[in-house]
Amino acid sequence: MRFLLCPVVAAGFLAGCNQGPIQTGAASDPDPYGYLKTSAVCDVTSPKTDTPDAMNVTMKVRSDDGRCIFRISKPGGGAYASFGVSPSPEHGKPLLYNLSSQTVISYTPTLGYSGTDTFGVTLIPGDGSPRKNMTVTATVDATGVTITRPVVVVPVASEKTVSKTTGRRVTRSRRHK
Repeated sequence: MRFLLCPVVAAGFLAGCNQGPIQTGAASDPDPYGYLKTSAVCDVTSPKTDTPDAMNVTMKVRSDDGRCIFRISKPGGGAYASFGVSPSPEHGKPLLYNLSSQTVISYTPTLGYSGTDTFGVTLIPGDGSPRKNMTVTATVDATGVTITRPVVVVPVASEKTVSKTTGRRVTRSRRHK
């Protein structure tokens, strides 16, 4: 009986080690890290080609500490071999990564920011093709976003540490014995 119990117990311990597949949000919202929050508002236009080597994308996003993403592939399919951000956005953070044969571009605005933010993305195909430059313009909305401010406690001096200066010189007399 003891020999039959060992495989069952071992299987139970190993089942606890199974972390399962990579966590993702909705099917259209890849998250290889399993913890990224998606913004309540995320509307992205399809990339528009300005010139053969330049594109632009516009997005509407809420500054609720969530991200807004879109995916792009090389002409002919597949993820870009490399990429970079220049110039960086002033009011948020971009994150670029490859997932499922696509390049994912993610933008998270600064919490509570409202206005326009712009950043550039350089996409490098890696097959000898010229680089593609993309300008991403985000219209950021802070509707309904509240920012809690920490309470700052000002230290109060105790009576022992309070000193008073009167401007008078104090002299003491000594008794001589």
